[in-house]
Amino acid sequence: MRTAIYLAAVCGQAYVQSDNPDGLYLVPAGYRPIGSFEAGAFEIALQPFGFVLESDDAAILAFRGTRSAVDWVTDFIARQIPLSIVRNGGRTHQGFTELYLSARSQIFGLLDRLPERKPLFVTGHSLGGALAVLAALDIASNRRQTPYVYTFGAPRVGDPAFVRTYNKAVKATYRVQNEFDVVPYLPPLVYRSPKTDKTYYYLHVKGEVKRSFRMGSIGGNHVLSSYFADLAKEDPGFAAFICQDPPGLCPVGAG
Repeated sequence: MRTAIYLAAVCGQAYVQSDNPDGLYLVPAGYRPIGSFEAGAFEIALQPFGFVLESDDAAILAFRGTRSAVDWVTDFIARQIPLSIVRNGGRTHQGFTELYLSARSQIFGLLDRLPERKPLFVTGHSLGGALAVLAALDIASNRRQTPYVYTFGAPRVGDPAFVRTYNKAVKATYRVQNEFDVVPYLPPLVYRSPKTDKTYYYLHVKGEVKRSFRMGSIGGNHVLSSYFADLAKEDPGFAAFICQDPPGLCPVGAG
């Protein structure tokens, strides 16, 4: 639970990075930035989408979620394409996959700067959670690093074949999901493309951590600040401690 609280706070800084014209964000005490990466798809200009941090004991790869109308276009391109970067990778959401692939070489370049045996935590909220799932399978399949995955309010990413491969390859996943958040129910289990009339099947990867909170609106039930506030109730002393170093680290109305 403490890891989930901590990583939810770190995810909030990926939104801060995107909002700041200079790309600045707060780094939690004990960590140092390794570098940032950008992503874009479907002729969309590259945008900041996250960063890699390192401490003496661990590393974090963090993805932000949807921030603009452009991102929503990517979110809803729900046709599936083969995940060719992973053997037996099945088929995955086209929008999520092409967005991840646009950042893949940058991400791998940053991970190359880390010791292979250092624990790597991969995390993301909303769309960022989908990107985290894709990255985790890619890393587990094609690198010598072992990812530990924590997502918040993440949508479904791929078909049953993808999920089988992911569940076998990625050892530890914690998919934190509010039962009143609509995003984890998307894309639907059975999705029919309005353009091609072709049917696609979606499942979630393993590791659901069920939460239950209502914030009075669809957006309120999904934003990262609501997830952080809900998780913080499990260990308020720890949450208060990490939010003080540095001040402003934790999400308040972010994402």
